[in-house]
Amino acid sequence: MSLILGAMFYQASTGWAQSATAKPAPDVIVFTNGDQLTGTLEGATGDSFVFKSDIVGEITVTADKIKELHTAGKFVALKNGENVTRTSKTPATITYQDNAVALADQTSSSVVETIPVKDLSVLIDGATYSKEVTGNPGIFQDWTGGVTGGVTLVESTNTGQTFTAAVNLIRLVPSVAFLSPRTRDTINVLETYGKLTQPVIPQTTPPTPDSVAKTNIFHADAEHDKYITARLYGLVGVSYDHNFAQGLNLQQIYGGGIGYTLIKTPVQEFDVKADVHYERQNFVPPTTSNDLIGSSFSELYHRNLPHKILFTESGTYIQSWNNTGIYSAIFEAGLLLPTYKRFSLNLDLQDNYLSNPAFGYKDNSFQFITGVTYTLK
Repeated sequence: MSLILGAMFYQASTGWAQSATAKPAPDVIVFTNGDQLTGTLEGATGDSFVFKSDIVGEITVTADKIKELHTAGKFVALKNGENVTRTSKTPATITYQDNAVALADQTSSSVVETIPVKDLSVLIDGATYSKEVTGNPGIFQDWTGGVTGGVTLVESTNTGQTFTAAVNLIRLVPSVAFLSPRTRDTINVLETYGKLTQPVIPQTTPPTPDSVAKTNIFHADAEHDKYITARLYGLVGVSYDHNFAQGLNLQQIYGGGIGYTLIKTPVQEFDVKADVHYERQNFVPPTTSNDLIGSSFSELYHRNLPHKILFTESGTYIQSWNNTGIYSAIFEAGLLLPTYKRFSLNLDLQDNYLSNPAFGYKDNSFQFITGVTYTLK
């Protein structure tokens, strides 16, 4: 008797374990020619549906090629021009038939809304929707960007080393383009360090020490943007600069202002910004320092070129108001050329102008930087 009960318990527990680990039913797409494909619907943009199958991988199918589509997962459908709030949508099961997407109630399975495909803006899975619309990522989450490094070595009569390193990080909340942005955070760090050693030729008696020329240029900035509308945002930011080529020990800027996105398309984006800030400059000996109240006026532009090449350009003019003779400007432009997987070749130039460099130093500093960039995400 105990043996029979043990066998029955084993079969029941095995069956429960199998049912608990059973995979959900796959999504099914039926093409207009009668062919069927099982897999997972990942989403849709307009009349283009993205479907992933173990057999053919990820494919994009236009609505005119689809006769029926049935999903087991939950999705949110957004119409063209529809504004999304944190409580405006609930994920639902969807089906596609007769050139329309039908959303079914999760409890009764009855159709609660039908959207013609011509009015469909985007179809997004429930997990992504919850993360992007209702979620609040932690301070260390969802950062994207890249890390760049480069080195130049000279070993001959002269010896020299030049090292460059850069970190460029950005975090958008939400991170998808079809939802209006809420916040944006950026962090940028650039360091260029070099040393060139030149021996005296012919050498003298007693020996004359080698001449050494150094380069040390450092920049770091961070900014937090809070969007008021889809294009207008308030901002707070800090920046730090050290430039041995201009005799600048440290320049600190702390301020806040507003920004506006003039152009935003899948191909390009153009922003303008202005702020009011406190600025402190400290120069090499003979030590001088300036405490300034000023404003920064900036423009930022990036464009996606063919073959996944990225072009970026920015310019900033910084004017002091309590000493109008002190001002500075920074211009940057760069190309990011994909090479292998997440690695890219980076070509970047930077021009810094300072109206009041330390005594004996030039007011302009120009850099052309090449390196290898690793994209984080």
